Amino acid sequence: MGYQPRIKTPKHSLHEYKKPLRERRKDRKRIRKGTGGPVQEEKPAATEKEISEATLKRLHTLGIQKFGSSPYSEHFDRWLINVTAVLTEFESYPNMGIDDQFVRERSQALSTIKHQFENRKLREAGLNQEIRNLSNFRSRLEQINAEYVDAVTAVRGRRNSEIKHLNKDIERLKKEQQEVIQMKTGFFHGISRKNREQRELEIVEELSDKQRELELVILDFNAQQKNLRIEYERKREPELEQIAVFQRRVEDLGEDGSLEERWFACEALIDAVNGFLQRKADPATNSL
Repeated sequence: MGYQPRIKTPKHSLHEYKKPLRERRKDRKRIRKGTGGPVQEEKPAATEKEISEATLKRLHTLGIQKFGSSPYSEHFDRWLINVTAVLTEFESYPNMGIDDQFVRERSQALSTIKHQFENRKLREAGLNQEIRNLSNFRSRLEQINAEYVDAVTAVRGRRNSEIKHLNKDIERLKKEQQEVIQMKTGFFHGISRKNREQRELEIVEELSDKQRELELVILDFNAQQKNLRIEYERKREPELEQIAVFQRRVEDLGEDGSLEERWFACEALIDAVNGFLQRKADPATNSL
């Protein structure tokens, strides 16, 4: 029997089991997940002390929170929701066991701030009317100012016109007086000495009258200006007072006036929480 060559089994003819591609990918993910970073442990639940401290801190933060822009009443409801959420989390903590005194103090603080918010909402709703009132009084004041300026200008115009006319008369008389004096010292024929002296006396008298008239005109116009000023102040004063009132209202409504009220509310809630925690830590105080 001759030599029979050994037939080699083809390399790829052996039946090998291979996992489907999807399972292989899942295995690789498990390996990567298993060989990755340390497995995160579940975070332990907060302790009662941590909850209490967090509540006090959040109430303090809400008490100093500033609202960005007007109208500030749009922020009130959201702020109340945040405060209520903080208190609810504190009260619902297992075995917290809030007492009736805490409930009363908490309810009183919330009731007070809600009432204050309602008042501020009503006042902010009237802001546009306050602005219109302020504008109206400013317009009236501008009219009073304009009328006063017109009246003073008219008085000054008449005064200047009369003073100018009187000054011309005075200058004319002074010039005529000088001419008469020159006649007395010169050689003028046709005019008697008696007539020259008579004319000089007349000029002196007229000049004195014109000067007195000028003084009276100045005094009269000064009195008119004074009366105009008194009347102007009488009309202007109440307008200024009303403008100041409405200006304060508009400025008050244009700023976050609720900040102080919200701070007091949160301080009252903080006192309520601290008081409750003290009573809980020392139950004997409740029996006193």
